[in-house]
Amino acid sequence: MPSISQKAVKMPESPIRKLVPYAEKAKSKGTTVYHLNIGQPDIETPAVALEAIRNIDRKVIEYSHSAGFQSYRDRLSSYYKNVGIDVEPEDILVTTGGSEALTFGFMTTCNPDDEVIIPEPFYANYNGFAVAAGLNVVPVTASIDNGFALPPIEEIEKKITPKTKAIVICNPGNPTGYLYSQEELEKLRDIVLQHNLFLFADEVYREFCYDGAKPFSVMNLSGIENNVIMIDSVSKRYSMCGARIGAIISKNKEVMESALKFGQARLSPPTVDQIASEAALDTPQSYFDDVVAEYVERRNIMVEGLNDIPGVFCPKPSGAFYCVAKFPVDSTEKFCQWLLEEFEYEGATVMMAPASGFYSSEGEGLQEARIAYVLNQDALKASVKCLEEALKVYPGRL
Repeated sequence: MPSISQKAVKMPESPIRKLVPYAEKAKSKGTTVYHLNIGQPDIETPAVALEAIRNIDRKVIEYSHSAGFQSYRDRLSSYYKNVGIDVEPEDILVTTGGSEALTFGFMTTCNPDDEVIIPEPFYANYNGFAVAAGLNVVPVTASIDNGFALPPIEEIEKKITPKTKAIVICNPGNPTGYLYSQEELEKLRDIVLQHNLFLFADEVYREFCYDGAKPFSVMNLSGIENNVIMIDSVSKRYSMCGARIGAIISKNKEVMESALKFGQARLSPPTVDQIASEAALDTPQSYFDDVVAEYVERRNIMVEGLNDIPGVFCPKPSGAFYCVAKFPVDSTEKFCQWLLEEFEYEGATVMMAPASGFYSSEGEGLQEARIAYVLNQDALKASVKCLEEALKVYPGRL
């Protein structure tokens, strides 16, 4: 039998989804499973987006321009300007989700075997995008003890080699919810300039910042306009994960012209989803105000509840809708599987994502789990209670 490719062998399994068979088996036995493993919000999609889909008046669902509909890019430019990010329509390439945006970015800027430095823990699929582009991820480990702040800049500089091509961040962060400050980003700017690197910033959670915190976009870092590439998506902003519309944004004209070649090779981003995404730009501010207020309540229930459990530590995130908690267990890989296979409390159990899958360094995050607080408040309270009771009887508790 012919052998499969080395890329296929190296492509990592998703830590977010790999426990799904155990969850399905638990459900088949009648157990309620609280899904804290995946960032699929239960927040309703804005009505304007749904109405746009219902009212499509076209005889043909045709290709769009490979860069996305001009009308959508024009309106996206206005959206960014309204949030203080000065970009023109030609600085924007619409993609099939933020995933394609980052993959295009990697393939446009990097050669096979180049290196990208990423603070870990990081969104697990960055590993997959790097493998697809033939790149090597070089991690710099952040600590749960200080809430996963940017690692010391000296530690990042130590990782730079002649093969280093880019630094990648997510701000606010998935999986940690950490929000990088302007000061931290300016430190990154300085080493990007010094070593002539690209700086990728995944800013898909921009709208979700809490306690008065304000996001600072890498697009506003002075002096590195041609080094910066921003990744964006409608998935979380408008609770439209299934729409699969994202964007790669840069003022570097060579990058954008080259990324368009990859866009042409896949023809175009989805037409119907672009229609919905363009309509979503009319979402009123009150929608975001309500959503942010709801996430603050959910965060507080989850983080305060976890920290009230003996032996559990969870830093309080300032953005997104994730947190990473450290549990007093031998292994969260084992603990998360045990929760689904052998435990229930009042007919329910909890599904989390073991955090080791969000680290690239072997041996990191073994007692940590990522939690997405995307369920309603009652479900989150019940989830915390489940975890509290589970830790009382888990055989691998430390």
